[in-house]
Amino acid sequence: MRTSITRLAGAGAVAATVAAVTVASLASLTVHPAHAAAQAAAPAPKAGHYKHFKAAIYIPVNVTKELADPKVFEHQYARAMSQVPFDKVYIETYRDLHFASDAEIDSVKRQFQAKGVEVAGGVTLAAGGFNGQFMTFDYELPEHRKMAKQAMEQAARHFDTVILDDFFFYTSKSDADIKAKGKRSWTRYRLDTMRKVSKDLVIGPAKAANPNVKVIVKYPNWYEHFQGLGFDLEKQPEMFDGIYAGTETRDPVITDQLLQQYESYSVIRYYSTLRKDGKNGGGWVDTYSIRYLDRFAEQLWDTMLAKTPEITLFNWHPMAQDMAAVAGERPWADQDTSFNWNKIAAEWKTANPEAKAPPGWGLAAGAALRQVDAVLGQLGEPTGVPSYKPPHSSGEDFLHNYLGNVGIPIAMTAKFPTGASTILLTEAAATDPGIIGKIKGQLQAGKTVFVTSGFVKATQGSKRKDGGFQDLLEVYATGSQVALNDYYNGYGAGNGESLREDPKAAPKDVIFPELHYYTNDAWPIIRGVSGARGFPILLMNRYSKGLLYVLTIPSNIGDLYSMPPGVMHNVSKYMMADRALRIEAPSGVSLFTYDNGAYVIQSFRDMPVKVRVVKQAVQAAGKAAAETVPGSSSQEQVSEVTIPPHSFRVFAKS
Repeated sequence: MRTSITRLAGAGAVAATVAAVTVASLASLTVHPAHAAAQAAAPAPKAGHYKHFKAAIYIPVNVTKELADPKVFEHQYARAMSQVPFDKVYIETYRDLHFASDAEIDSVKRQFQAKGVEVAGGVTLAAGGFNGQFMTFDYELPEHRKMAKQAMEQAARHFDTVILDDFFFYTSKSDADIKAKGKRSWTRYRLDTMRKVSKDLVIGPAKAANPNVKVIVKYPNWYEHFQGLGFDLEKQPEMFDGIYAGTETRDPVITDQLLQQYESYSVIRYYSTLRKDGKNGGGWVDTYSIRYLDRFAEQLWDTMLAKTPEITLFNWHPMAQDMAAVAGERPWADQDTSFNWNKIAAEWKTANPEAKAPPGWGLAAGAALRQVDAVLGQLGEPTGVPSYKPPHSSGEDFLHNYLGNVGIPIAMTAKFPTGASTILLTEAAATDPGIIGKIKGQLQAGKTVFVTSGFVKATQGSKRKDGGFQDLLEVYATGSQVALNDYYNGYGAGNGESLREDPKAAPKDVIFPELHYYTNDAWPIIRGVSGARGFPILLMNRYSKGLLYVLTIPSNIGDLYSMPPGVMHNVSKYMMADRALRIEAPSGVSLFTYDNGAYVIQSFRDMPVKVRVVKQAVQAAGKAAAETVPGSSSQEQVSEVTIPPHSFRVFAKS
């Protein structure tokens, strides 16, 4: 049966004329000491350019110095505002051993305020340079401690909000650090040190200089490894007045950490769970390390689909200088995609026939932001399969985002999701010493728990006080690996069907960790086969009133994309049995769901893709999970939609 779906189209960007202003050299300025009085007298910011969020641009300290010249300011302001209407700027006062002068800060601040733009401060606590790794401050050196304190005091004197760019971590291993570390691990030493630095060199000095200042810590995108560099997701979020998220995922193949596209969405939601107020100040996207312009737009869309109140564009120069946006190789350029750069640029040129500057990065940002702003009002609060990731945890790194990229909406949370009917626990959750007891509580309450093979390995062992995972189910990670190339689903002996998409195609070997289990104690409801032997991909077991599943993850997590799509479609069927809908699509297609029934399907693929939308009956609340066999219901409504390359579609009830 097919069900009707309403598509909500995004709006395009309309650019205004770029003012032609001659750029002059920097002029000398006098110092204006009455910073507080000037701020108090500043005009109120104008109404926002977007309905559902603020758009901000970050101005690095070298640009702060440039913009102190009114002629430079007027030209660049006109260029930026004409292409990406913005509501706010973060004016940086310190970065990499360079300070802006008080006079420069005052000049830039006053000019933006005169335009009705909201102003805030920015600081990057780094020592500058790159020698195989970023050169952070060495917080054992008095001169670096003094500089950090001075930077925060200066910024707080000028602004009531100051954000820390995400270099507030610790890489130094100087002799002073080695001595101070002692017998502690580097992780423990850095966490201890950065807690003190946060209090004594950042928050304390800023509040002393301006009791009204709010200091925001911005966390970057490599959250799996924060603890090793002193980023403290356990204590810092409540120490600071707010948090912010780096949502740059850039190119998912060639850049560091191989961050998957889904993370631009998921990291916003995860960081929101770090604070008691559940708030995340915004997302932050830059223009670096992308091979085609649509990737820039995708990062902006996904940040805003997470319903964050603000987006910051890094940085001012790409938005404001007379440079062209680099479109890159786009074989889909002539198709009717969400981000139709050819059309956007052509319309801008028609509207600005006298413009000497080419369509720029700001035009791309403005188009993407207006598109997503046009549909956000149709979306409720984001939902997804809750997955517990405690602070300072690591393991099966960034797995959640790979699952998001195969169509399973995941909601990472720093707090154990006791109230959820279905939860997912990856290896990262094993860092919680009480995790086995928490699983038992869920199962005894008639709920469903999915764990990964990495979780099983990390919690197995009879020497654990809680008996280890085997106290729930006697399945073991043997330490061996197996190469699988065929897959089957189905309950029961002799049942099941092949999940290979094309039986004639040559199978691809995928390496999996081997799990040992007892037949009939647990059922392999999805199996991988090689030669004459099968291995479990998804195991099911009943425990108390609940259902316990074990999902075997490929040794290379990226091989989630290499398996036939039917494998993860079947995993999704069980994992999302308590959800109103799911999708069936190749990898590279994501589903975003919301509590008002709206949903978004987004494709990161280079070709149009057909997506099956499966709406299903939801199990009645309070009914024990073990009373039913998920995925067995025939009450499904299936529709099919086609998503163009690198595009998203929003669907809401008619």
